[in-house]
Amino acid sequence: MNLADLLPDLADVPESLLDDAVYDSFLTWTRDRGITLYPAQEEASLAVLAGDNVILATPTGSGKSMVANASHFIAMARGQRSFYTAPIKALVSEKFFALCEIFGPENVGMMTGDVTVNAKAPIIAATAEIVANIALRDGAEAEIDQVVMDEFHYYSDPERGWAWQVPLLELPKTQFVLMSATLGDTSALQADLTERTGRDTSLVAGTTRPVPLDFHYVFTPVHETIEELIQDGKAPIYVVHFSQREATERAQALTSLELITREEKERIAEEIGDFRFTSVYGRQLSKLVRRGIGVHHAGMLPKYRRLVEKLSQTGLLKVICGTDTLGVGINVPIRTVLFTGLAKYDGTRQRVLKSREFHQIAGRAGRAGYDTEGTVIVEAPEHEIENVRLRRKAGDNPKKLKKIRKKSARDGEVSWSENTFLRLTEAEPEQMNSQFKVSNSMLINVLERHGDAYDHLRHLIRTNHDPRAKQNQDILTLLALLRGLVDAGLVKRREAPDRYGRTYHLTRELPRDFALNQPLAPFALAALSLLDPESDTFTLDVISVFEAILDDPRPILRAQQHEARGEEIAALKADGVDYTERMALVEDVTHPKPLEELLDQAYETFAQTQPWVKEFELSPKSVVREMIEKAMTFSDLVALYSLSRSEGVVLRYLTDAWRTLRQSVPDEYMTEQLGDVIEWLGELIKQVDSSLIDEWTRMGSEDTPISEEALERELAFGVEDPSALTANRRAFTVMVRNFFFRLVDLFALEKEDQLAAMVSHLEEAPDFPAAMDDYFDEYADLDAGQAARGAEFFRLTENGRRWEVRQILKDPEGDNSYAFVGTVDLDASDAAGEVRLSELRIERQ
Repeated sequence: MNLADLLPDLADVPESLLDDAVYDSFLTWTRDRGITLYPAQEEASLAVLAGDNVILATPTGSGKSMVANASHFIAMARGQRSFYTAPIKALVSEKFFALCEIFGPENVGMMTGDVTVNAKAPIIAATAEIVANIALRDGAEAEIDQVVMDEFHYYSDPERGWAWQVPLLELPKTQFVLMSATLGDTSALQADLTERTGRDTSLVAGTTRPVPLDFHYVFTPVHETIEELIQDGKAPIYVVHFSQREATERAQALTSLELITREEKERIAEEIGDFRFTSVYGRQLSKLVRRGIGVHHAGMLPKYRRLVEKLSQTGLLKVICGTDTLGVGINVPIRTVLFTGLAKYDGTRQRVLKSREFHQIAGRAGRAGYDTEGTVIVEAPEHEIENVRLRRKAGDNPKKLKKIRKKSARDGEVSWSENTFLRLTEAEPEQMNSQFKVSNSMLINVLERHGDAYDHLRHLIRTNHDPRAKQNQDILTLLALLRGLVDAGLVKRREAPDRYGRTYHLTRELPRDFALNQPLAPFALAALSLLDPESDTFTLDVISVFEAILDDPRPILRAQQHEARGEEIAALKADGVDYTERMALVEDVTHPKPLEELLDQAYETFAQTQPWVKEFELSPKSVVREMIEKAMTFSDLVALYSLSRSEGVVLRYLTDAWRTLRQSVPDEYMTEQLGDVIEWLGELIKQVDSSLIDEWTRMGSEDTPISEEALERELAFGVEDPSALTANRRAFTVMVRNFFFRLVDLFALEKEDQLAAMVSHLEEAPDFPAAMDDYFDEYADLDAGQAARGAEFFRLTENGRRWEVRQILKDPEGDNSYAFVGTVDLDASDAAGEVRLSELRIERQ
């Protein structure tokens, strides 16, 4: 029985007794699961029941999730709508599935910006930004009766803290439950919440952990430390690194250890079941988890992170190598946290961990109900470990001790010591500070709210938690942003307020999640007018304009630059240029930047009337464009640039690009070709990782109706599974076109090995080397440019579940005598999740 099943029993309870009945029902549910609430859990739950705001500042492992469950249940019993927010999408999705199990999938939805599931549900798991945007758009009239904000210390995050503050400012009718183990002094926050909402605000705090922690600073190398912990029964162990590369390399290095028994290996295989490891990194991860070793970091695809979390919850993974994502509440039950260091790069500089960061991560050690204590180990720096080794080797011999040449940290390296460790274990969390900031997205949302925008904005700026000087600066910034939107033609002032009291209006209808969260979106919309609609590259140029305003996917751009420099060095070397000159020349080589000169000039012109844009950096780049030009799949992109450790970064960037193009391109620039690209990109993203929606669907009832659109596709296209690759006919057609043009592109570059890899699934593949010899004996070149992608060179004939394709090669003489001729097997494509052929040949007419 889930919690929602208890609600009908409350239907006939008199109003005066409802609170007692609700709480008794919740306690019945916990007792049935053998759970007895801790005093802090009980105090917080009763405060929620009384209608108070609650600040729950108790240690990690003290059961804050149970208070959240109680809060959602109380809201449901009152017919209210509640939201659960978290700082990262991985944690939102994890909580979404947990809430589905507790309340039933029909009662739980999710909103992350990338994925929206069951959006009308009474309980919604969402990122903080989603709730903040709803608060900005709807204000006090928002359909949000209660917000449970987990990891509330993110209020102090420089980039995202605004999203944790906005709901507090704009939702006066909402009940708040703010939870974190590392909040610091909350007295000002308590007073502010009470004044805004008219509710009492209860602080439930405590320093006693249900599972105490045992801290140690050690001078043994990481490998030895892990072996000792395994022998002492301290597994599962989370090994904390501060880079994804180090986490993956550590996991690989541990494969020499025998961590699990044969029986545990069999159980792991059973738990994995038919899970598909569809990428290079996935196949690497498969080998690791089958040896009892997990990897967990933000660069992984969500489906892989979730698998590691699922396996860790069974206790079958003995070691998980990851990054400090552990510190944001991911449910990976562990006994020991092993820090490989106490310094991290924060995106700006290398620094020692803050107290809040250290305690957030360390607090994950020790599992309530399983462990009597948790263990936290911190590794000394390598030079300290080496010095200890040298001293031990010298023993008590004074002469040998005197000869020891002590090692020290490398120049410029931020180090730590045992004193650093002791200070961090004893220090209180730093004071939280307001990180409010304004943006185009914020302004658009407020302008769309019913009522006078001036009053709304004045309230937002003048009553936020910033000092007066910062508020004054934000007012100037907002005015500049408003001028930018007006000049871009997106916003106009009304001669008189409309029937909703709004003084401004958008010149065209925008979705609620319009991608003006990209601050340079108004510039992008203005820059579109500079493009030539008659150009062969018009669609690609539209894409490049919007790629220039997206956040940089740094691993991809670094890899592109490395590849470009490698090619330039090879060319210069072939020309006889000496090494020193070669190295100097390639310093200016960077990643591809389409339309750079045009966009830079337009940016400078735009900035003359919109000086606010100078706060944001324009960044021309070519990721989606290059994928289209080279007809690459997700796997092709990852393989070409060796991005297997950053698949999650690649997917997030492609998702941002897809969402921005889909929501932001005006109708007058939306060509059929661009529509095809957007459809293809969306389907590619879904096929790479649709784990969230897939799992929610499995949790629902088997007779859940599919959409009319999906049903129509099934009947017309013979597809039983609406999530199958070929179910989206338009997107699959683009994929087929891309597959065959990829063959052309690789053939033109004489990439024999990559061609063979593309058709390795065929029993009989073409003899590509012989075909290349024949073609290039006859023609000096092969056109793989945009013109070669024209409709006259591609012919597709649908034959049920087999499609016949002829891709003609555009030769310089215009003979068009060579062609790739193949049959696409739609059933095999569905099974593989990418285009598969049953045959392929190279014909010459």
